[in-house]
Amino acid sequence: MKLHEYQSKQLFAKYGIPIPKGEVATTPEDARRIARDLNKRVVIKSQVLVGGRGKAGGVKLANTPDEAERVAGQILGMDIKGLTVRKVLVDEAADIKQEIYLGIVLDRVQRRAIMMASAAGGMDIEEVARTQPEKIIRVAIDPFLGLREYQTRQIAYSIGLNRELIRDFNTIAQGLYRCFSDVDASLVEINPLIVNGEGKLQAVDGKILTDDNALFRHPDLAAMRDVDEEAPSETEARQRGLSYIKLDGEIGCMVNGAGLAMATMDMTALFGGSPANFLDIGGGAQADKVAAALRIILADPNVKAVLFNIFGGITRCDEVARGIVAALEEVKPTVPMVARLVGTNEEEGRRILAAANMGTAKTLAEAAQKAVAAIKGEAGVIQLPPVEVKPLKAARKVSARTGAARKSATPAVKKPAAKKPVAKKPAAKPKAKR
Repeated sequence: MKLHEYQSKQLFAKYGIPIPKGEVATTPEDARRIARDLNKRVVIKSQVLVGGRGKAGGVKLANTPDEAERVAGQILGMDIKGLTVRKVLVDEAADIKQEIYLGIVLDRVQRRAIMMASAAGGMDIEEVARTQPEKIIRVAIDPFLGLREYQTRQIAYSIGLNRELIRDFNTIAQGLYRCFSDVDASLVEINPLIVNGEGKLQAVDGKILTDDNALFRHPDLAAMRDVDEEAPSETEARQRGLSYIKLDGEIGCMVNGAGLAMATMDMTALFGGSPANFLDIGGGAQADKVAAALRIILADPNVKAVLFNIFGGITRCDEVARGIVAALEEVKPTVPMVARLVGTNEEEGRRILAAANMGTAKTLAEAAQKAVAAIKGEAGVIQLPPVEVKPLKAARKVSARTGAARKSATPAVKKPAAKKPVAKKPAAKPKAKR
């Protein structure tokens, strides 16, 4: 879940991170009142969950309350990358002397949080990482020890921060890490963290991404979700307990299991199609849940065919089939559909779908080909050429090491040494008796 800038900065302030004074306005009149109360030059910032607000004209300065009202009227209702601006943040305008990027991201490869900082703040950090990666300082944080002061000092020195600000920087960095940990975030960032005209550090922009799977522990954060910023299909999917991500393709996919869903999308692409979504109905999905998933898929105007790939383990195939038929009666789709049901009660599931005049397939490859052929107006299933399966390099190395180990472990059978001929000594002559 993404938090707005004003929500992120409110959380930062709870962890001792200095932020500008400001309030959120939903009308131009509110913006004028806030600017009058601040009695300073202000900045009007659109609150939408996308980047590039400044380039789109969603961030502007105002010198007087009247100008703040006029600027807010221009920004409110603006469309920025498909999202309508419904509120603006009215903040004190900062006197910026230096801009710094400071953030923490979850690195799944290293299995720990990584604090990143750069002296090239105030701009797209992804672009900096692509063109000037040497300008980004990265420090891994041990989950048992936490962020240590020597690490924040190392970051401060590396980005060329004034020595007088190192103690304050440490306070901000420590607060940011505590915030990251406490809200179960996958990303927190301040961009930019500025040095203002008074020579002090201040966070003038903020961003937080929290883990949806941890929101049950944070009802206060869950209440911050802005459903106006979500696509209606994603909102319904979340309410139904479905994992749904909209894509740009033409073949809607309904699958039970994230790994199987990825394989289905790959197989669709292999035969020349493009998936319209990622949708995992999960284990044990009942008919009403499957019907809701199908409604979500068919709500996408780009969908020209639907592919079902169900492995009936916890989820029974006949339950899924009944859900599909129930959804067909409710939605009345006009696009072709192909279903592959394998597992528990698969014959019963296929019988239910056949009675509803719906196409079925026994393998994923067959189902994907039929779905792609349906949107292209083709028919038939092509035969894939046989694929030579070669062992992975790592597997070959393991096999070689195993063979060598076996060879060394087998005791060598020594051939008996050839016996050397033993020269016989001549028998001693008996001594003559006297």
